[in-house]
Amino acid sequence: MTQALPKLLTFNEFIEWYPNDAKRYELHKGVIIEMPPPTGAHEKVVGFIAHKLTVEFDRLNLPYTIPKTAFIQTPSAESAYSPDVLLLNLDNLDNEPLFQKQSTVSQAASVPIVIEVVSSNWRDDYYNKLRDYEEMGIPEYWIADYAALGARKFIGNPKQPTIFVCELVDGEYQMTSFQGNTAILSPTFPQLNLTAQQIFNAAN
Repeated sequence: MTQALPKLLTFNEFIEWYPNDAKRYELHKGVIIEMPPPTGAHEKVVGFIAHKLTVEFDRLNLPYTIPKTAFIQTPSAESAYSPDVLLLNLDNLDNEPLFQKQSTVSQAASVPIVIEVVSSNWRDDYYNKLRDYEEMGIPEYWIADYAALGARKFIGNPKQPTIFVCELVDGEYQMTSFQGNTAILSPTFPQLNLTAQQIFNAAN
């Protein structure tokens, strides 16, 4: 007997299906993925980073905001991610056809920075999302691996908590790692006064 393959969803089908409950879901290549429940430490790191970036764009009087919940739709429309920290450029949202009704952006011009705080599904952050954000042309992507969950080839052996800042250069991400008291260098916020250790301490 031949077993029927599960139907892959389009983005619109995913949005129509999305339930009104406390759980978080993403669409990965047409497949609905339930995101792991966030830990308290994870949420403290998310809140700390969001606060630091908010202080910075307020100081510079930039037209940015960080939404509570929003999706990034990938160019292929097969995936929709809900990042832990999504910095939006308000000046470009009028060009986003899905933002008003579905809180979704699909243009790199709307996303100065996207940040994923690593949890148990770390492969998504290091592989799938990195590839898709790069293809989309998002200029800056952070991987905040505060609990040292990623592979040793990324964060060393023994594993060390690490922040990666991925800068888009000629269409490809150049990854720079930051550990300990190293100051994080952000292309979007070159005067950002923040170390990797401050982010790690936020989890405690």
